Amino acid sequence: MRCAKSNIVRLATLFPVTFLCVLAMSQAATRAAEFRRLPISQYRSKMAAGWIGQMAGVGWGAPTEFRFNGKIIPEDKMPRWKPETINQFRQDDIYVEMTFLRTLELNGLEASIRQAGIDFANSGYRLWHANRAGRDNLRAGIAPPDSGHPKFNKHADDIDYQIEADYSGLIAPGMPNLAIELGEKFGRLMNYGDGLYGGQFVGGMYAEAFFEDDPLAIVRAGLQCISKESQYAEAIRDTVRWFQENPDDWQKTWGLIEQKYHLNADYRRFSCSGPKSSFNIDAKINGAYIVMGLLYGKRDPDKTIVISTRCGQDSDCNPSNAGGVLFTTVGIDKLPDRFTSALDRKAVFSHTAYNFPRLLAVCEKLARAAVIRAGGRIEQDGRAGDVLVIPVVEPKPSKLEQCWQPGQPVGSRFDATEMKKIEVH
Repeated sequence: MRCAKSNIVRLATLFPVTFLCVLAMSQAATRAAEFRRLPISQYRSKMAAGWIGQMAGVGWGAPTEFRFNGKIIPEDKMPRWKPETINQFRQDDIYVEMTFLRTLELNGLEASIRQAGIDFANSGYRLWHANRAGRDNLRAGIAPPDSGHPKFNKHADDIDYQIEADYSGLIAPGMPNLAIELGEKFGRLMNYGDGLYGGQFVGGMYAEAFFEDDPLAIVRAGLQCISKESQYAEAIRDTVRWFQENPDDWQKTWGLIEQKYHLNADYRRFSCSGPKSSFNIDAKINGAYIVMGLLYGKRDPDKTIVISTRCGQDSDCNPSNAGGVLFTTVGIDKLPDRFTSALDRKAVFSHTAYNFPRLLAVCEKLARAAVIRAGGRIEQDGRAGDVLVIPVVEPKPSKLEQCWQPGQPVGSRFDATEMKKIEVH
């Protein structure tokens, strides 16, 4: 052993660059050979809990949405939780992302971005902000990714794909690059830059939540999925730092976020409502409020949702993301009864083909396919049943882009045959 070590040292001294390259390749190969194991029973439980967390968060916060802009919601204005509140089958914050699931169910994980655009263009529900602008573009023949480009979409930094990205992590346990890829496919329909990164960040957190229960570690895993140079990443890093400086005072951290990401025009350069408006639907500040709930909630489901809600602005979407991520770490079998006892498992989500059991079945089908596609496998365990064996990989974020300094559109347009597939104009 001593001889082997001396030879390694000698090689490193004689050929330092070559040695470092070989070492890096060896480390990369070792990481690629690593796997995480997730029994399918645990996957089902955690994935189901992720949907319950979304429904709980959006239902609990819904009465407060955009009623408290630039201010903390007073404690006595926070709605009370009732078990039947879980039945959020008519919430656009839930059913819009199921359009993306349907595209994947019918066309597989290799579904094209153009097919995603056609399916979204054919959706029949009401939309607002980036979603509305993106769908209008698609119906007018502007194909993705240009449908979400700032030249054609003045809401491209808005929160929309962040709201809808939960699905991308729930079908990608331990596979952050799939969450990133799905952002490039579906997030591009309506968003760009920070608006896109918000969804990839959320998807990355969900992907990690199947294996990690520490909220800070989950947030850091999400950060690895987006450009470090983006303002979105800066907002999340600031929120983490201010949490660490004020671990018992979430309202102080809220004030620091308010000063930098709401009142400072440099961080609202593509704000659809203008940098001086009290209304702020920018992805960055609302992403910070998701993280506020996760960190200050300290794994308590009620505190997580309540704090994300009380931060204000989009105060039903943010607790929906936070609740979904946290509940994924817990699993449906361990959730408090008040979140599951009144769930209507037969009701169908508006504008979808899914009731709750059907939704879970589609997610499981896609997750199984995703594991195989990623180079993993499904093993049989006598006691645990099927086990997902998932390769450990480093996230590869999308390139840096900014809505206020965008690159050129690619000139993507639907052809005549594609336009005939769009039935709603």
